Amino acid sequence: MSARTVVISPAPTANGDLHLGHIAGPFLAADVHSRYARSLGREVLLGTGFQDTSTFVVTTAFRRGVTPQELVATSAAQIAASLEAMGISVDGYTGDDDRFTKWVVDFVARLHSAGKLELRTMKFPYSPKSGQFLVDGFASGSCPECLADCCAGLCESCGQLVAAGDLLDVRSTLDPADPVELREADVLVLPVEKYRAGLQAHFAAHASGMRPHMAQAMAAMLARPLPDFPVTYPTSWGIEVPFPEVAGQRVNPNAEPMAWSMHATALSAGSSSEDELWLAGAGSEIVYFLGFDNIYPFAIAGPAMLLALDGRYDLPTRYLTNEFYELDHKKFSTSRGHVVWSRELAAEVPRDLIRFHLAATSPEHQRTSFSRDGLARVTSARLVEPWNRVADKVNRWVGLGPLPVSSRSRRAASRMASRFAESYELAGFSLNRAAETIAEQLARLDSRPVTGADAGDFCFEVDRLVRGAAPILVDLAERVLREDAGVDADSFTPVALPRLREAEAGR
Repeated sequence: MSARTVVISPAPTANGDLHLGHIAGPFLAADVHSRYARSLGREVLLGTGFQDTSTFVVTTAFRRGVTPQELVATSAAQIAASLEAMGISVDGYTGDDDRFTKWVVDFVARLHSAGKLELRTMKFPYSPKSGQFLVDGFASGSCPECLADCCAGLCESCGQLVAAGDLLDVRSTLDPADPVELREADVLVLPVEKYRAGLQAHFAAHASGMRPHMAQAMAAMLARPLPDFPVTYPTSWGIEVPFPEVAGQRVNPNAEPMAWSMHATALSAGSSSEDELWLAGAGSEIVYFLGFDNIYPFAIAGPAMLLALDGRYDLPTRYLTNEFYELDHKKFSTSRGHVVWSRELAAEVPRDLIRFHLAATSPEHQRTSFSRDGLARVTSARLVEPWNRVADKVNRWVGLGPLPVSSRSRRAASRMASRFAESYELAGFSLNRAAETIAEQLARLDSRPVTGADAGDFCFEVDRLVRGAAPILVDLAERVLREDAGVDADSFTPVALPRLREAEAGR
C-alpha cells in the first residue's frame, strides 16, 4: 500500500454556491472515503477549493449584473461555508492567491522550456462587435461528437474535448444575437497524440481504477488520434503567460488541473513545495473523485502533461466518477431557479439525514434525482424510524453494564465491518452500498427482540453499526461513540443514544 493517499475533488467554478448536485457527486464520496481511511490510521490528504479562472465566472457575473471579482469573492466564501455545513472535512482549500498563480505559470513554463508546447494556428469564434475571441464559456452551440448543447472546451454529456472552432451552430453566450465568425489565432498547444501510447499503457495497467462509463469513454478517446490541446487562449480572463510568441494570452483553465491538483495537495500537507508529493517514487496514490464531465482535463490532457515532463511525476491511478444528480428529474439550474442550495437545506434538515439520502441516491453509474418528498420518505422509513426504535431498546440498558458479548455477536460485528469496508475501500467504493448496509443492519436490529440474556450482544452490535456508518452519519457518530472496545470485545457498556429528528416533506 502507498505511504499516503492523495484525494482530490476538482475545484468548482467560483460562479455561485454549491447546490446538492455538487455535494452528491464528488464531495460527499471523497469525504466518506477519507474519513473511513483515517479511521484505520492511514494517511489521507483531501484537497479541493475553487477556480476563478474559468470564463464561466465572467458569463455568470454578466448575467447577474456584478463584476467577476465580486462574484468570485462571494462564491469562494459560499463554497467553503457549504462544504463545512455538509460536513465535508477538507485538508487543503485552494484559492486565487499569488502562490497559486505563480505555480501555474511555473508549471506551464516547464513544458514550454522543455520544448513540449508547440505553436499552432487554430480557429476560434470571433465577435467583430466586441473585438473578442470567444473561448470556452463565451461560445455556445452543439457538440460535434454527441450533438448535445454545450459550450466550447468540454462537453458535459460525452466528456469530449470540444474545440471552440468546431462547435456546431456556434453563438455568443453573452449575446446570442451577436453575429459570430471564425478567425484564426496562434496559440500554444500540447500535442497530446505524442503521449497517447503512454496514456494507453498507464490506463491499461490501472483499468480497475475507473468506473464503466469512464472506462468506455477513455477507450474510445484513446483508440483514435488525440487532437492538439490548447494550453493558451487569446482571451483577457485568466492567468497571463509570459511567452512572447503568444503575448497577452491566458492559460486555458482546462490546462490548469495538474498544477492545481499539486497545489491542493501541498496545501493539504502543509508543504511549501507544490509538487513534492507528486514526484516519482514519493509514495503517493493519487485518487480523483470527480464528475464524468471532467475526465478529459484530469485523465487525458493533464496526465499527458505529466508524461511530457519525462518521468518526473507519478500519474493518478484512480478516478471515481459520478453522473449528474438532478432535481425532480431535471438538471439543476441556478438561472431558472431550479436548485436546492446545500447550506439552506442543512439549516432545515439534520445533515446526517441529508448525507444518508445523498449516499443512497448517489449518481454513481447513472443520473439520479433528488426531491424533498423523497428525502423525507427515504430517511424516515430507512433511517430515522428504525434508529429511534433501536435507540429506545439500547437506552433501557444504559447504566447496567458492562454486559457480556457472545462469540456469535462478535462474528456478526466482524461481518458488518467487512460489508462496510467493501463499500468504503477504493477498489469497490460505493456510497449506494454503504447506505444500503446501514439500512439493512438497522432493519435487522429493529426487528430483533431484546432480553436480559442478549442485551450485551444487541448494544454491542448497535455500537458496531454506528462505527461502520460513521463516515456518513458524522454527527451521530460524534455524539455517541466512545473508546473502541474492538470487534473482539467480550463485554460492552451501553451509552445513551439520541433520537433522530425527521425531515419535513414538501418544502
